[in-house]
Amino acid sequence: MFEKKTQSEPTRRTFMKQAAGLSILGIAGMVSTGIPALSFAASLTKQERDKLTPDQIIAGLKAGNIRFYTGKPHQHDYLAQKRSSAAGQYPSAVILSCIDSRAPAEIVLDTGIGETFNSRIAGNISNDDILGSLEFACAAAGAKVILVMGHTACGAVKGAIDNVELGNLTGLLDKIKPAIDKTEYTKERTGKNEEFVDAVAKTNVKLTMDDLRGSEILSKLEKDGKIKIVGAMYHLANGKTEFFS
Repeated sequence: MFEKKTQSEPTRRTFMKQAAGLSILGIAGMVSTGIPALSFAASLTKQERDKLTPDQIIAGLKAGNIRFYTGKPHQHDYLAQKRSSAAGQYPSAVILSCIDSRAPAEIVLDTGIGETFNSRIAGNISNDDILGSLEFACAAAGAKVILVMGHTACGAVKGAIDNVELGNLTGLLDKIKPAIDKTEYTKERTGKNEEFVDAVAKTNVKLTMDDLRGSEILSKLEKDGKIKIVGAMYHLANGKTEFFS
């Protein structure tokens, strides 16, 4: 049940500003000292979103992941967030991630309703429909960060390495295969080698980022400093998310 904040508890806006100003180590230290999780009963407003820079938003996502894997997530009142966002949405970021059930981006980054657009497809690849969705999210709806998030032990990547063929999945896996050749790796290059699978998955994230930059709309927004496109690898074993540009 949502509890009313006391005067000593920071508001959502205050927390976002504080989180954005801290290094990742600083945030980790804050979490480990036992500061209680905040309780948020409202989704982002347009005013709050518009004041944030892409770097602040990325810092907030990193902080959310730290809260997740340390077991101290925010106490979200999802019903209240649902009500506050019903009349309009102002997400700060759009996340392109895999459909894997073990890597739900909203949860592992500790975001609430109305905070992020989310597009999920096996192997976190890009296609025309997804690209159009991301262009809408940024150019029309105002999101300032695109996060392409892959994960370890990705079944789609393993399937691409092993040349799996299955209906429409065959064509999807073909989009991942360029990452295999572009991955520098001198040991066993098969789907049985988890280390190689993870290396290809990271390369695949980077290639997807390159695909997104092929959009004239997204490319201009990034060059103008209005958005940032970043990548990440979520580690299933420990819950940590490794960010990279």
